[in-house]
Amino acid sequence: MWGERAHVVAMDAVDWAGLKHNYGSAEDIPGLLRRCGGPDSEDAEDASSELLNLLFHQGGWVCSAASAALPFVLRLAAAPQVPSRCAMLELAAMLAAEAGRTEARFLDPGWAPAWEQALPELLGLLDDPEPEIRRAAADVLAACDSPGELVLPGLLRCWEAEDDLATRLDLVLALGQAALRAPAGEHGAEVFDLLRGLLDSPQAQIRLAAVHALAPNDPGLPARMLDLMLEAVRDPTIELWRHTSAVSTGVLGVHHRAARLMSGPAPTFTLGLLADHHDGEQRISALAQAGRLLSQWRSPTAALLPRLVVRLDDPAPEARFRAAELLACLGPAAAVHADEVATLLSDTAARTTRKRETVGEAALWALARMNDPRCLPGLIELIAGTHSGFASTSARYPATGPHHVVLPALHEVLGYLPDHAEPLLPSICGQLETTTDDHLLTRLCEVIADWGPVAKAAVPQLLGLLEDDRTWMAAAKALAGIGLAGNGARDLLLSRSRAAGPHTELAAWAYWRVGGEPGPALDVLGRSVEAQRFHHAALRKLAGLGPHAAPCADRLRALTADTAPWTRVEAAHALWAATGDAETAVPVLTTAVLDLTKSTYLPVMLPALEHLARIGRAAQPAAHLLRDVPARDQRLRSNGGWRGFVQDENIRTAVRKLLSASGLSA
Repeated sequence: MWGERAHVVAMDAVDWAGLKHNYGSAEDIPGLLRRCGGPDSEDAEDASSELLNLLFHQGGWVCSAASAALPFVLRLAAAPQVPSRCAMLELAAMLAAEAGRTEARFLDPGWAPAWEQALPELLGLLDDPEPEIRRAAADVLAACDSPGELVLPGLLRCWEAEDDLATRLDLVLALGQAALRAPAGEHGAEVFDLLRGLLDSPQAQIRLAAVHALAPNDPGLPARMLDLMLEAVRDPTIELWRHTSAVSTGVLGVHHRAARLMSGPAPTFTLGLLADHHDGEQRISALAQAGRLLSQWRSPTAALLPRLVVRLDDPAPEARFRAAELLACLGPAAAVHADEVATLLSDTAARTTRKRETVGEAALWALARMNDPRCLPGLIELIAGTHSGFASTSARYPATGPHHVVLPALHEVLGYLPDHAEPLLPSICGQLETTTDDHLLTRLCEVIADWGPVAKAAVPQLLGLLEDDRTWMAAAKALAGIGLAGNGARDLLLSRSRAAGPHTELAAWAYWRVGGEPGPALDVLGRSVEAQRFHHAALRKLAGLGPHAAPCADRLRALTADTAPWTRVEAAHALWAATGDAETAVPVLTTAVLDLTKSTYLPVMLPALEHLARIGRAAQPAAHLLRDVPARDQRLRSNGGWRGFVQDENIRTAVRKLLSASGLSA
């Protein structure tokens, strides 16, 4: 039993101060272990969370404190009166999994003997009276790297005696994992025969678990068992997985795990999920899987698009929101369904998220991506300050994992609408005149800069902002984007370019862009580049000076060999713009985009392609290498969510422009 004197003596005998965890000395570990075993369940839960953070944190290594703590963690898990038993086994599973995948140099030498000594106690927990403890123990045995011959006998014995359905699911998964770890021993073949037999089980979730267990050794099995899998994941008994230790989630998580077994772009499984279902959670989860597939591949669009449109009329607000959000991600590819999307503009039903985004807002975003003018009235209201669920700032999400269902920031939406600048500018100009929100003002000026000359109606307001020390920088960026139509700002910009301070570069650059002389910009940009005190954006500004930047040619040529990709790319472009030296620039830019042929995308590739397109026929070597890229199915992106779709569109457009400019065709 936990708390016996022998345990206390053993714990006190460890030199915890000489051991390390993720935050330093492990001298605090004994106190946490005692709290985990204490009678106060709330305090035990807090201590368990803290212990997990100290010993595991985000993984990447197994610390010396983890090896020392393992026997006490498992003794806590074995004690019936301890409230944190499952948490202790969860910690053990995470540490065991990390030990199996981390490099030897990141694995504490004491872990292997500690694990070997602890394994019999863990196997004993398969006989615990509590089903949740048996499940958690099976999950640890699935995660560890102990050979199958050591753990399969205990798992098989437990399987034969187990009558709890959720525990049986965990056991099936554990048997599949353990049988793959050599040497599997005399029971290895027996386990695989058992698992194959379970494909005919009368219980749908056992059949699904068997597919999961067998798939690592037979990757083609899930596709062959497609109907079996769809039947299981759409069956009401899917709720059993909520009670498992390995999965511990409902419909969405089970769907996601099953979908991960389906490699490649084939939409058949997702189409099966999208078939109508009485359960709203099922329909919402199906849309989540559609997002996952569409974010990775382009070809499923045609098959999935009609199913997404049907969900615009779903009774569940979350389903309608997700359908509209996916149509926004697809943007131009979904524009034929703009009429159906427009019917949702007045839908005020909100999600249950913190931002409380509405279905109507997702529809507005979708219409903006389709360049449909029906988005304009709603956007004008948002510009005026109407509260909304749109993001307040730009956000980026990883390209791995599920699709991120989020709305962009207002300025990001507006950035895609230069074709509608005329009706939008009066509201924007009104805000420029009245707002005291510096963040909003800066973002609106960024929109104007992105729109360029079509936003020239904002020049009077920008001139006023240029006179204010608080707002002049945002105004200068906007005027630089507009160009010659902002030439009324030349004198003030020239004056600011002569003032001492960190922003003279911006003032000098904007002065040149609105029709001033190149000298001030060349002087300040040239000095910063020579002194190596520059951001790569300064090199892009130098490129904008064209032949005027020729005095910087030697420095630019040297920077084409810089260690930073962005610096190399912008230096190569600036060198070409200043001197016409395509012989140096094209190989540098081509190297930057070469991995597109392997379906690898990096943000620096987009400007590199745009620069190559400007160079034209001299960039044919790059064009020849990339001519097959537009037809590739895999999405080219480094971000998740809507941004990944936009990245994919933009990079393909840039490749097509390069092919055209160099005299080739896609």
